[in-house]
Amino acid sequence: MGNRLGNEENSLAGRGALWQAAVMGRYQPLHLAERARHRDETVALPEGRPARIAVISDTHGRPHIDCLGQVAARSPDLILHAGDIGDPTTLKPFAALAPTYAVRGNIDARGEGAAPDSLALRLSGDGWIMTVLLVHIALRGPRLRADTARFAKGHDASMVVCGHSHVPFIGRDRDLVVLNPGSIGPRRFRLPVTFAMMEVSAARLDMHHVSCDTGRRWMPGARDD
Repeated sequence: MGNRLGNEENSLAGRGALWQAAVMGRYQPLHLAERARHRDETVALPEGRPARIAVISDTHGRPHIDCLGQVAARSPDLILHAGDIGDPTTLKPFAALAPTYAVRGNIDARGEGAAPDSLALRLSGDGWIMTVLLVHIALRGPRLRADTARFAKGHDASMVVCGHSHVPFIGRDRDLVVLNPGSIGPRRFRLPVTFAMMEVSAARLDMHHVSCDTGRRWMPGARDD
């Protein structure tokens, strides 16, 4: 399977670095050792066409009013939530659309019944297999944390999906594809409110962000009005 990150990658890497640096300076990342609850899952996706995966994060119990409808309109085969869920019932409407996998964020409860701290998802489709590490905190600025990269590679992952910063980001670091969908919860500072869509086939991996305010593809510099 080839990787095509789209024309977002270069522009996001520059602008995302500024946003990530500003936001991450206020929040202490969880050390990898705190990801005590890891789970491995195998997910078979439809064959005969590219698989569609919606990626959401940082709902904080209050997802954007239009986000569910916008995700539904894209008919995802799978939904990933990268943590800071807030009220666990937030996931139910999304789980009604497609199988939904989530990890625990730093605001989410621990204990029995809680989401795992990390998930290694072995996805298979029409002639392709890839493993995605889903975890809440993975980036320091635009760079992948070294411990996260080691953890991902230790689970044979080729991609890391994360949240936490609320900053939409697509890039590549330490030989891993990295995706942060942004946040679909309450707006932080002047950051956009976004989710991400992935389309995966044997030939390519396409990713882009969607503005919850407009329902259109989001790019750095875009106005959400």
